[in-house]
Amino acid sequence: VLDRDAALKAFHFGKFDLAIESHPDGSYTYYYDPARPESVLSRAEIDAQLQSAAGRKDALATSAQSSSEPGSRYIDFLIPGLLGMNLMNSGMWGVGFALVEMRQRKLLKRFVATPMRRSDFLLALASSRLVLMVIEVGLLLSFGVLVFHMPVQGWSSILSVLLLGSLGAVTFGGVGLLTACRAQKIETVSGLINLVMMPMWIFSGVFFSYQRFPAITHPFIKALPLTALNDALRATILEGATLASQSGRLLVLVVWGGVSFVLALRWFRWT
Repeated sequence: VLDRDAALKAFHFGKFDLAIESHPDGSYTYYYDPARPESVLSRAEIDAQLQSAAGRKDALATSAQSSSEPGSRYIDFLIPGLLGMNLMNSGMWGVGFALVEMRQRKLLKRFVATPMRRSDFLLALASSRLVLMVIEVGLLLSFGVLVFHMPVQGWSSILSVLLLGSLGAVTFGGVGLLTACRAQKIETVSGLINLVMMPMWIFSGVFFSYQRFPAITHPFIKALPLTALNDALRATILEGATLASQSGRLLVLVVWGGVSFVLALRWFRWT
């Protein structure tokens, strides 16, 4: 029990999910945040308890049964999103930083004198993420299965996850090449990579479903490569979906990776 100002201040700073103010006439005022699910739930729970204590009788007989089986929990939603986010981060940061670092150390100038083509060099740099992809996907997926008992629908799903991880790694490697193809300094490429990744961190459904955003934004969100990768990973891991059923999402990844690589190849310079 706190005085009104202290209680409201603590509520506004997120220390409480709900603040309740009682009045002399026996009524109550709830202070809650409709954007916070825990605040909405607290309001409903407390109101039900107070109304029941005041003598309210339920008109209908109901029952409730909790459901927290593997496959329907938040952790099962979260881990595939973390897989996609890690593939994006490692692809863009790994390729972008490596390219700009070689440019700063004048290593790219030496390649000009070799018979190696630009396309071979850029393709090798982008596809180098495939080695780390196996480690990243394997460790995080194993952690989810062993620690949280996250279900993986069949051995074929594991192969599908590896193929999706490979496509995601190459796609974001291509985007990383495009971002860093002209950057001269680490500071520059850092800002560009953050600018590219920020919309996907927010909108692509890593930590919560993008269905919460207005419907008018969904076509834009679904066109993002991380959204396509996350949705395909969740469908494959949790539902056992085949790669053929994810053809639309795979096409989004292929287009992003292919267009990014072609533009990077056109705009890339050794110096």
